[in-house]
Amino acid sequence: MIISPRRKRVARLRELMERGGVDALLVTHIPNVFYLSGFTGDSGALLVEQSRATLFTDSRFTTQAGEELAPTRIGLKIVKGSLGAAAAGAELARRRFRGRAAFEGARVTVAEAARMRKASGGKIRWRAVVGWVEQLRRVKDEDEIERMREAAQLGSKVIVEVLSLIRPGVRECDLAAEIEFRMRRGGASGPAFETIVASGPRGALPHARATTKAFRPNELVVIDMGAILRHYCSDLTRTVYLGRAPSRVRQWYRAVAEAQVAACQTLRPGAPCAAPDSAARDVLRGYGLEKAFIHSTGHGLGIEVHEEPRLGRGQSLPLDASSVVTIEPGVYLEGAGGVRIEDDVLVLPGGPEVLTDAPRDFLEL
Repeated sequence: MIISPRRKRVARLRELMERGGVDALLVTHIPNVFYLSGFTGDSGALLVEQSRATLFTDSRFTTQAGEELAPTRIGLKIVKGSLGAAAAGAELARRRFRGRAAFEGARVTVAEAARMRKASGGKIRWRAVVGWVEQLRRVKDEDEIERMREAAQLGSKVIVEVLSLIRPGVRECDLAAEIEFRMRRGGASGPAFETIVASGPRGALPHARATTKAFRPNELVVIDMGAILRHYCSDLTRTVYLGRAPSRVRQWYRAVAEAQVAACQTLRPGAPCAAPDSAARDVLRGYGLEKAFIHSTGHGLGIEVHEEPRLGRGQSLPLDASSVVTIEPGVYLEGAGGVRIEDDVLVLPGGPEVLTDAPRDFLEL
């Protein structure tokens, strides 16, 4: 008998619950609900117990939830009025639950927790737990990896297509809009985040929003974009120069490219999550650019564009096989601009697999 991936995920979560002394776990973070149940609605909560699991949602999603839950053996309860934590608390109270219950402490507000406790009649002792489902999400199964390959390929295809549109006079916001249009035309449900297009001195802002600024000759342009395809994200960055780049800009790009290669070479199961960051900084230090690198080297990627693990200083957790992470060193120089190169990388025992395949050579347009 073939067991659905989501039933396997719920089974692994139950193992964590048992080790953590929990009989019921309320999952309210929508990406976690989707990961475990397949439910794609934007309003719902999943109550996982050792012998059953129940999705709570409202009547807008009756048909949708029924279809999406069919392969999982997860029950469905359509509720009126208060949804989520309160509905699950009321259900446990109705069934005279007397076990040990927990909720996602990083996802439930103080007000929601109060409603949940009140709805459960004050007889259930709730505790907060953090990161249990996210821990499972770090390791991707075959279906997830295939989806992420497709999302990475779509992002790479779009960024190559728009290179011919980058020229003096084009506005940042117009290029960003074209990128998002082409991602949707390629099948994406939307951008993984607000597309970043930053030119000239604005490139020194790592998370600059696209503005009405027009590209000018002899300046850097940083493009950071990602697609959501079949519910999974890609995330990649390329930097180009409009005109013939001076030697200092070429050196910046060379330093970042070498830093990215060095970081990728550390990606192996069991290596500390700080290793890619340390390797990238060592390279940039050799170029005198370490202080111009002002963010971590990467992060996990999946259903959300920022997931565990974080690849930065002080991160001692080991990398997992079948994790997908970004590797994105950059340098940012106030008044001059920035350079960032970012790719999505699958961690494998035999060596990393780079999922994004857009050219990384320095382009002078």
